[in-house]
Amino acid sequence: MNSKYLSIYNEIVRKIENGELSRDSKLLSENEYMKEYNVSRDTIRKALNLLEQDGYIQKIKGKGSFVLDINKFDFPISGIISFKELSQRMNLKSETIVNELELIQPDAFISKQLNITKKDKVWKVVRSRKIGNKRIILDKDYIVHNFVPCLTKEICEKSIYEYIENELNLKISFAKKEITVEAATDEDKKYLDLKDYSMVAVVKSYTYLDDTSLFQYSESRHRPDKFKFVDFARRKGSIHYG
Repeated sequence: MNSKYLSIYNEIVRKIENGELSRDSKLLSENEYMKEYNVSRDTIRKALNLLEQDGYIQKIKGKGSFVLDINKFDFPISGIISFKELSQRMNLKSETIVNELELIQPDAFISKQLNITKKDKVWKVVRSRKIGNKRIILDKDYIVHNFVPCLTKEICEKSIYEYIENELNLKISFAKKEITVEAATDEDKKYLDLKDYSMVAVVKSYTYLDDTSLFQYSESRHRPDKFKFVDFARRKGSIHYG
């Protein structure tokens, strides 16, 4: 049988998920919940702590507990996954819009990111990712031409990774990633439905083939209210300090 605090937790979760408790709405006070459920303060605090831990509410000292926006998409940061694969996994109605596709001579910044010379050529691919009817991700990819000699709009609309692995028979092995929050650029404002947001969450990735060749540098720029970045971590053993 579930503990009383879990029953209270589950009931509040149900109200949040069905919209009875909307985003930014304030929960009842601890005293009010104690009277409503006829339980101790400790029981209510356990339920509220679990709600906060699971990302349903935010407790603000001196003000109370407020419902968070749960309509965010989980964006995995530890794996390498294409937008097409992510959309299929989450059963999302999605669309990719190819804004730019060209073969360019890299500038100093891109040359440095890909560890190539300015004489090498790279594909520049800029794509808006639409979920529902909103453009909420802007992907900017720079792919070394020596590894991917041909790219078309059709390939970019579907999945570049699928093309690389299934048609070019290359194996994508690992990526190094960093996450930053940056001011929205004019390009972000042009290609994303940013509403009133002036910042974007940016995932920068350096992606390698199985022979350790760096073939892609990308910036995935996200509207901040629509994503939460998730990872799974496991402690592998004790760390001994001398």
